[in-house]
Amino acid sequence: MSRYFVHLRMNNWSPRTIDRRSHSVGRFISWCGQRGIGTIAEITTESVEAYRRSLYHHRNERTGKPIRFSTRASYLSAIRHWLGWLCEQGWIEANPAALIELPKEEIRLPAAYLTLEQVEMLLGSVDLQTPAGLRDRAILETFYSTAIRRSELIALKLDDFNREQLLVTIRQGKGRKDRIVPIGKRAMQWIEKYLSDARPQLVHDDSETVFVTTRGNPFHPSNLTALVRCYLTGIGITKRGSCHMLRHTAATLMLEGDADLRSLQCMLGHKCLNTTQVYTHLTIKRLREVHRKSHPGYADREPEDRGGQSGEHPPESGR
Repeated sequence: MSRYFVHLRMNNWSPRTIDRRSHSVGRFISWCGQRGIGTIAEITTESVEAYRRSLYHHRNERTGKPIRFSTRASYLSAIRHWLGWLCEQGWIEANPAALIELPKEEIRLPAAYLTLEQVEMLLGSVDLQTPAGLRDRAILETFYSTAIRRSELIALKLDDFNREQLLVTIRQGKGRKDRIVPIGKRAMQWIEKYLSDARPQLVHDDSETVFVTTRGNPFHPSNLTALVRCYLTGIGITKRGSCHMLRHTAATLMLEGDADLRSLQCMLGHKCLNTTQVYTHLTIKRLREVHRKSHPGYADREPEDRGGQSGEHPPESGR
């Protein structure tokens, strides 16, 4: 297993993906050990299928809920890739997971998003009298204006902002891909105010990281999530999500403002357009308005009775 992860690092797999693969493969190995399977030669198609069934029946000890289908597919995909590599390296004669059927992909709506009014309420709730407050306002504005991911905001460096052209360079985002996204004038103004008035009081070295904690260190993902969640809770937002909610909010409001999917795909850094298309399910407000204007049966007209006269109630069905 260690050699396998060296192989992934040599092929430039991201540390985050390797961590997930390590968890998935380690989980399977632990499951095998509990059933007396001690070597890779003892792993059979039947044992992989049994593991697949165990994932289906597994329940979270805290919530009592089953593992999501996407998570099961991730576990099984990691095992199949590892066993396939073992086969290529000559450790086993055939991949016992080659024909294993992965669960069908679920098409889920993104997490909840905020209305325009709620966003403005959120931004206006920040106390701007402290360096941390100026930083927090700049963070919220950046999330809302650029729709970048949490990890991408944490990794931003001072040179990643083009203040004249209002652009932000995302370096090595998801999939290890660079991209450039636009940022609004208001968000850039708050970032500049934070950089000039607040960041010098927080940073104690020559760090190039833009957003830092009160101790001058880069944010840990969970700390940034807690920070954004605190502001959301403060204005009464109890919907699930925090940093990603602002990403979904920006994408949804842009789509409702007539942004095309291709442009939105580039901005969000999605590999496939199918990933971006899920946001079309959220624009029900716009769809309802189109339905009202275009559907010939929308108008409030009284149904006719059997004699051709207008009546208060539609005819009873089934008679």
